[in-house]
Amino acid sequence: MKALILNSGQGTRMGEVTAAQPKCLTELSPGETILGRQLEQLANAGIAEVVITTGPFGDAIERYCEGLHLSLTYTFVQNTKYSDTNYIYSIYCAREHLEGDILLLHGDLVFESEVLWQALYNESSCMAVSSAQPLPEKDFKAVLQGGSIVKVGVEFFKDALAAQPMYKLSAADWRIWLDKITEFCGVGRTDCYAENALNEADCHIMPLDVGSMLCREVDCQEDLAQVRLALERLENRSVYMCFSADMLHSGHMAIIRRAAGLGRLTIGVLSDETVATYKRFPLLPCQERMALFAGIKGVAQVIEQRELSYRDTLLEQRPDIVVHGDDWREGFQKPLRQEVLETLAAYGGRLVEFPYAKDVKYSAMEQRSRAELSLPDSRRGRLRKLLGMKGLITAMEAHDGISGLIVENTVIHDSGGVRSFDAMWVSSLCDSTAKGKPDIELVDMTSRFRTIDDLTEVTTKPIIFDGDTGGLTEHFVYTVRSLEKMGVSAVIIEDKQGLKKNSLFGTEVRQTQASIEDFSAKIAAGKRAQKSADFMIIARIESLILEQGMDDALARAFAFVQAGADGIMIHSRRKEPDEIFKFVDSFRKSNTGTPLVVVPTSFNTVTEDEWKTRGVNIVIYANQLMRSQVPAMQRTAETILRCRRAQEADDELMPFKEIIRLVPGEI
Repeated sequence: MKALILNSGQGTRMGEVTAAQPKCLTELSPGETILGRQLEQLANAGIAEVVITTGPFGDAIERYCEGLHLSLTYTFVQNTKYSDTNYIYSIYCAREHLEGDILLLHGDLVFESEVLWQALYNESSCMAVSSAQPLPEKDFKAVLQGGSIVKVGVEFFKDALAAQPMYKLSAADWRIWLDKITEFCGVGRTDCYAENALNEADCHIMPLDVGSMLCREVDCQEDLAQVRLALERLENRSVYMCFSADMLHSGHMAIIRRAAGLGRLTIGVLSDETVATYKRFPLLPCQERMALFAGIKGVAQVIEQRELSYRDTLLEQRPDIVVHGDDWREGFQKPLRQEVLETLAAYGGRLVEFPYAKDVKYSAMEQRSRAELSLPDSRRGRLRKLLGMKGLITAMEAHDGISGLIVENTVIHDSGGVRSFDAMWVSSLCDSTAKGKPDIELVDMTSRFRTIDDLTEVTTKPIIFDGDTGGLTEHFVYTVRSLEKMGVSAVIIEDKQGLKKNSLFGTEVRQTQASIEDFSAKIAAGKRAQKSADFMIIARIESLILEQGMDDALARAFAFVQAGADGIMIHSRRKEPDEIFKFVDSFRKSNTGTPLVVVPTSFNTVTEDEWKTRGVNIVIYANQLMRSQVPAMQRTAETILRCRRAQEADDELMPFKEIIRLVPGEI
């Protein structure tokens, strides 16, 4: 698209201001002229070519434009008959340079950048009008009929709106108008408005209602004073928009430029915890993401927004305008939008929504981000970071690639908020069950590592590995190094020895706890073996399972922390959580920093919020996906056997197309 700016008039109504210079070079503020402002707005909007018609002072206009050093290509067309013709003749003189879509502006028009953006984004040919302004006596009005503009002129008042000379014209509509302009000038009708020709052309131009936004010609010094005052108010207007992005592309830059045109722009950057819950773990921490935005032209201030909800931030900042894409009118963000509207209404702010367009570059960048997050060195340390961000994290069991994808992608939207699992638990019990083997450490580490490979290939969330007893100390050190190398974040080992039996059996089967000294030595050996500070070794205490008492459980916990354990998991098979609560309370009296882990398989009535309040840091849902999978498969098998066909089973089955959509790379 090219811009056509008409600057061939003499500007006599401006008096002495235009005695020695063209009106378009009148200063709006120190160092900013009408033309300079227009050209900078055009460059920011992505327009590259500008045709400028000139009359008096043409050389001065050319020198001025070249001195701005903007990324614009200029074509200057002199109207040598400027004193005897109107701008219809200037357009005629420039006709050879005016092919394709055209943005037509008068050179004395001052407008908000948002007016320009709305014109450019309009799908139809359009002209700027205002339903909020009274009809002017001597300036342009646009007559509307059937929702479109049928006439433009100073003489029309019926069915009309105040209009301003900013047109965005498709190549087809512009060609029709330009042909009519050529026809007028060919028969000597050069002293009228170009709109006289428009009124005889069969163009389809829609009204672009700019409301109370600034869009006004400067015809006299009174106009100039009013425009300067409006620009001063515009400069002091506060604007707020929020981002979660840790990588910026051209689409982000365009929307920031557009928002900055509305006033003094503050950008909120979502906190790491919020982004990790709402979207994915951020590649860059919040402070670095804030620094990205702080260096962008037009951004006045960058702050952290600690929640997905805007409410607290808006009440603190009280911006005049909040900017957002229009994609949140539906879907899980709809309650967020309603909350923003209600908060703004409380103090008189307003919401401006830009059309949302999904940039293919963004999708490619997201894929690269997820690939980066899946790498071992990136994934390994994420558990510690999440603990630091959130205080309490949740892990769901995954035993193969598809269950890992379910853990990775399952998201619940609730009242504008988002909840998802933070990590994956690779359970010895579920790993064995998936292979049809008993849970007695029969499945060797090589086989279990293949499960980790399956998960790391298709997911990005941190992995907590069920290491059973850890085996012999000499073997455990190699397990630690292997898990580290694979990008696993933590291993949990239990303080038992001999043939492993599932803890849920408790004292029903013979199980022997390792001595405090032996298990502490195993922990210490594992810590010495690890190569990075990111990896965590968590000690699982079986004292309550084996009915050895609370004192024994606490003594082991403190000893294992002293030996280097990065966390303590306390387990129970009782349905009531009382003994777990007692352990947590007692442990926290002496140790407030070491992460505590619970697996609420039996004591499953306690909410995550209560666990966090009591001082628990990791909640592991250790086998629920496996337990839901088996009865579903049994019902399907029984239904097919009973009915001797598959039709009756289909009602409970997910279509395979939906399953395939879970798999990366599938459509």
